[in-house]
Amino acid sequence: MIITEMSRVECMALLSAQRVGRLGCSRNGQPYVVPITFALEGNHLYSFSLTGQKIDWMRVNPLVCVQADEFGQHGEWRSVVVNGTFEELPDRIGWKHARDHAWSLLSTHANWWEPGGLKPAPEGPTPHLFYRVIIETMTGRRAVAE
Repeated sequence: MIITEMSRVECMALLSAQRVGRLGCSRNGQPYVVPITFALEGNHLYSFSLTGQKIDWMRVNPLVCVQADEFGQHGEWRSVVVNGTFEELPDRIGWKHARDHAWSLLSTHANWWEPGGLKPAPEGPTPHLFYRVIIETMTGRRAVAE
């Protein structure tokens, strides 16, 4: 296999094609990684979640990363890591357009609310929210057969 760097255009193409990634956040030096669904538009990754640990942690430390990948035949793969800043899209005056826009992007795909919209049953109902990751930097690599 040959490992090569991906251009920004190639990274954006992979993010546009994928719907599931892994979000990394940290608090007090402890990392936390969870799967999320997302939609890319411009310089933002839009997502949805119930409140809980990741939201609590991102409110304290908005610096996050998102990783998305794709596996092909014969061991080939592509992977992108985005470093960015969490921005909550609250249900308040002044944010309606951004929230509606996030919903319109995400809802074009089946089961767009999973995994962020589900929690174990005993926890009961919790508030949901939309958020976006403002892309600061991104890197991508691919492995191709020789």
